[in-house]
Amino acid sequence: MPNAQDVQRVRRFNRTVTERVGVLRDHFLDRPRPLAESRFLWEVGGQGADVRELRARLSLDSGYVSRLLRSLERQGLVAVEKLAADARQRRVRLTAQGRRERALLDRRSDALARGLLDALSPAQQERLLAAMDEVERLLRSSQVTVAVEDPETPAARWCLAQYYEEIGRRFEMGFDPRVARHVGPEEMRPPRGAFLLARLRGRPVGCVVLWLPKRRPAEMKRMWVAPEARGLGLARRLLAEVESRAAKAGAKVLHLETNRALVEAIALYRRSGFVEVPPFNDEPHAHHWFEKRLPSTP
Repeated sequence: MPNAQDVQRVRRFNRTVTERVGVLRDHFLDRPRPLAESRFLWEVGGQGADVRELRARLSLDSGYVSRLLRSLERQGLVAVEKLAADARQRRVRLTAQGRRERALLDRRSDALARGLLDALSPAQQERLLAAMDEVERLLRSSQVTVAVEDPETPAARWCLAQYYEEIGRRFEMGFDPRVARHVGPEEMRPPRGAFLLARLRGRPVGCVVLWLPKRRPAEMKRMWVAPEARGLGLARRLLAEVESRAAKAGAKVLHLETNRALVEAIALYRRSGFVEVPPFNDEPHAHHWFEKRLPSTP
């Protein structure tokens, strides 16, 4: 839990950044609109975007998004259309004027960034850029949410499909689901287990399965992290979530098996306190079997 001094450091950082990049001004980048409208315009992009997707990506409520759209429509910068397949869904695209405005915002954003760097020495620029990269990575990590999801939702099925596609490429002999040990949707739902889904800005970026078989150790299955979310500590977070839920369910031991091609996963398991043990199942794709003793949970 952050202490009061740490909280004040974060708030001071926020004030400095918002002042330096001009967030406080009604006319961001000297254009006749605040930052929120300019950012929304930029996110729509040249190909347009689904309004619901934009709302999730920017973590905005529907009422605020509607007000932004109405304002941008009045300015002639965007056009909003209902989808023929589902009138409840809307898609927004830039008008010709909107595309010109977005290009102008890009040029002025570049100039703002150059001005920020020009005030510093080359050594200071490198320090600032390295610090920005680290701050961005950590902030993205803090945006990831992990929650229980039904294994048969579209997002869950998509993650599992990505998982199978990747291990099919990486395993030396490929992956054959017909011979693999099967864990069905019923084993991925409480109380027999849980399917955990990670999202970043509303998009699924990872998953893991906790299986709680009767009178046997708990098992972790199907852990996958999207390439765009790697480096954020998400695999370790998913693993810790599985350990916590297994312990709360009364499990004393957590088992997992893996293929030797997954060297990053093997390193993570060992760093996390898992020890290699003799095979405890007949999974044909596995080369390593691990277990970890879990703490007792009241």
